[in-house]
Parts: sequence; structure tokens; C-alpha cells
Amino acid sequence: MLLVRNIRLPLSCADPDAEATAKALRILRVPPRRTADTGVAKLSVDARHGKPVLVYTIAVTLRDEGEESALAGASPCVCFTRAPHFEFPVGQTPLAHRPVVVGLGPAGLFAALLLARSGYRPLVLERGPDLTRRIQAVERFEKTGELDENANIQFGEGGAGTFSDGKLTTRVGDPLCAFVTQAFLAHGAPADIAWRQKPHVGTDLLRGIIRSIRGEIESLGGEVRFDTALTGLHSRNGVLTGIETTAGDIPCETLILAVGHSARDTFSMLHRAALPLECKPFSVGFRAEHLQTEIEKSLYHAAAGHPSLPRGEYQLSQHVGGGRCVYTFCMCPGGTVCAAASEAGGVVTNGMSLHARDGRNANAAVVVSVDGRDFDNDPAKAVAFQRKLEQAAFRAGGGNYLAPAETVGSFLQGKGQLALGQVQPTYPRGVTPCDLGTLLPPELSGALREGLTAFGRKMAAYRAPDAVLTGLETRTSSPVRLLRDGETLQCDALQGLYPCGEGAGYAGGIMTAAVDGVRCAAALMRQSAPPVV
Repeated sequence: MLLVRNIRLPLSCADPDAEATAKALRILRVPPRRTADTGVAKLSVDARHGKPVLVYTIAVTLRDEGEESALAGASPCVCFTRAPHFEFPVGQTPLAHRPVVVGLGPAGLFAALLLARSGYRPLVLERGPDLTRRIQAVERFEKTGELDENANIQFGEGGAGTFSDGKLTTRVGDPLCAFVTQAFLAHGAPADIAWRQKPHVGTDLLRGIIRSIRGEIESLGGEVRFDTALTGLHSRNGVLTGIETTAGDIPCETLILAVGHSARDTFSMLHRAALPLECKPFSVGFRAEHLQTEIEKSLYHAAAGHPSLPRGEYQLSQHVGGGRCVYTFCMCPGGTVCAAASEAGGVVTNGMSLHARDGRNANAAVVVSVDGRDFDNDPAKAVAFQRKLEQAAFRAGGGNYLAPAETVGSFLQGKGQLALGQVQPTYPRGVTPCDLGTLLPPELSGALREGLTAFGRKMAAYRAPDAVLTGLETRTSSPVRLLRDGETLQCDALQGLYPCGEGAGYAGGIMTAAVDGVRCAAALMRQSAPPVV
């Protein structure tokens, strides 16, 4: 396959896909009759100079594929590539018991998928319910404030990423990203995730994909047990021999631990078991909401609203005093702020959007980095820090999981007011005016004010005083990391235990978590053959 990059077209093109393909063939000097297939490999928008242009990469496959490598030098923008082929070596010694995967978020889901496809018949344990019951629990919480601590936006089939924008963007150049993308496509993801610069699925479509992948796992001999939490580990001479769960003990010598970033009781169990945990940097702050139209005016200027342009999204960062960074995270175009609590008496915010991204508001986390120096390098103190902030937000909201909120102009001046204008908050439980700065340590509040001021210099929408801040955002990533060997990926202190994904501190987002799940499953497979039926 040939890739022809950097084909730039104005928005005025009547059929930009066709024109980009024709231009790619002209660059290659190949007539259409010699091609077997052409298509968009990547599409992005360059809006840096105030006049957006479409930037294409076109994939071309020739009828005679043997000719392709010779054409790779036709232009500096042409390269020859092969479709990725994945092989996963298998060890010699069969397992005595089927492997166990704990957690059915992206990491656990894709670990189980590879194991099932390879004949290992994994047993998957998920503390929460299946998606149907999980969605019902989330909707009930949003309407009534009745929180189920095992069925919410953090826990249940699909993990925290299920209630998100469904972003598949990553800076990780791992070839396994293609494995994950292929699986998503095979289970019904939109075709454009294969070529969009910033692919996303949307929370509505993601739910069906997750159910479909689970169905493949089960059809290949895997088993999923919902409402079953890990509570303990059994070992002998530093080797895993079994696990304790809320449904009883299970013998196993291999366990992929993919519990997600909010499994605080699991972190405590690991700490009591004297396994090697360390503090991991994470970030805290709040959700910022703007009108989506104002975001697009800031990005696309006079071209805002053009049908060829994607919904506007952004990523901003600013280094501030004290060696910290303030940045935006998990930006959801046309989305809503969601109620993401998983513990009684704590308020947590997050963001999500549907595939269409057609809501009135855009939202993004605006957060400041924290690390081990803030918690005496004690993982237990890092978790306690998160919990303390969430409980403070609960009290400031007035109870019943209302969230504290403040307009940006008020926050920058420390007034504690919610002077609503065009932007109406979307947090489903309702909001309460609050001085958000008082809910965070002064150094962090000051850093966030400095960061927001800098964002206003970079993007016009951030100068709008009626943008709404809703707090607090505390679950940006896991506060702890369970150390593992760089080659075997097993826990340094317990052979057979594979710390995996975001909860173990090795991923940040759907794609990287899924890739780490595949990576851990592949490492397990290199060590051992499937169990004998």
C-alpha cells in the first residue's frame, strides 16, 4: 500500500475526497485503471493561520502490488507501507487453570479478547453489572441521587471510558493500536476511526461495541462474571496460587489486574499485601463549559459552521509556578458534564458526548498536576487527598450530589458567584454557587487561575466570563502504580500477577488501556500455553 501525505485542499472543494484521491494519483503518476483500491487514510484540519484547510493522506493499492515499493520515491510525500500482521507466540507449559482477568474496562476487555482468540478461555471478573443494568443505575443516580457504589460511571461493564466521548486518540506509536482499531471496526465502530486525525466513537455507539466484544469472548469459551469483586490474593513462595472474591475463592496462577483508576479498595488490599505500590502523578481541577459555537469561532474564525469541518475541539496547556502544569483534558465537543461519583458523600465530575457531538455546550477538564511531593510519596495519602477533595465538593454542593459551580470571571476574581449567561450548566444533579478556589489548596487554586488566564490569551472562548466551572474533577488517572517487570510485565513481588491498564498506572485513556491489555495478555501467553480442557 502507498500513502500519499499532505494533500491540502480548501473548504471550497465540492467533493474533497474525490479531489484528494485524484491529486494523489497525479503525484504518483498512476492512472486509475492501475489501482485496485483507493481511500482516505487520514484527514485533519489545519486551522493555524485563520483560514482552515483540509489535509489528507490517501491510501493507494495497485493491482500489481509488486510495483508499489518502486513508487515510494515518486515524491517526498509518498511512502510504502504494509498492513500490520500480528503474531503472538505461545509458551510450552500449559496452565493448570484458566487465566483470570479482573476488570472489564478497555484493558481487561482487550486482554480477555486476545486470550479468548488464542484458546485460553479466560475467566473475567467485573465488580459491577452488565451494561444494561449499569446504564439503569447511572440514570437512576442522575435523577434521584441514589448512588450504587458498584454500578456507576466508574464501575461496571466497559469501565469509566464507556461514559465518555469515546476518544481513541493517542500519542503512543505502538503497532498494537492497529490491533485495537481493527477489533473496534469488526464490532461496529464507525469506519472513520481508521482515518480521522482525532477518532472518537461516542458514548452511545461505544456501548454496543463493548457488548459485541464481550459476546465474542464468550463465544470463544471465555466466561464473564458480573457483580464479583476481587478481595484478596493467595500466594506461595512469591508465586500466585489463587484469589479471593466476593463470590468465593478461585484457584489461578495467572491474573491480569485491570481494575481501573477508581478501585480504591483494591489499592488498599494491594497495600496490605505489601505489594510494591508507588505514587503516580495525576491532576485535579474542574470541568469548564463553553458554548460549542464559541469554541468553533475561536478555532475556525470566519469558516466556523462550514459542513466540511469537524466539531471544534482543543487541547491547551500552560506551565505555571512551582513546576506544575495546568492543562485541558478529555475535551468533549457538544457534550455534557456527568456525575461520576463512586463513593457515598463525594462529588466527582467528568465529561461525555454522543457520537454526533450535537449538544449545545463543549466541556473539558481544566486541571493542575499533583505528584508524590504533595503526599509524602505515600500512595495511601494520594488516595486520601482525592477523597478529601470529593467530600469537600459534596459539602459545598449542599448534599444529594449537587455539584459546586462558579463562572470563570468570578473564579478569576475569587468572588464565589455563579452569574449565569449564555452557558447553562449540564451537570445532571444540579449545581450550587460556590467559591471553587476554597475547595483546593491555595497553591493549586492559584495555579488554575494562572492557567485559565493564559488560556484566555490563546483562545477567545476562554475569555468569556460566563463560561461555567463545575467541580471537582479528581479522577483524571490513577493516583498509584503497581510496579511490574519491564520484560515479563509481571508484578515485581508476585509471579503470575500482571498489573495492567490505567488502574495499575500504565495507561491513560481508552486506546492506551486497550493496548496495555493486549500487551499483558501477550506477555502471559509467552509464558504459558492454554490450559488443557
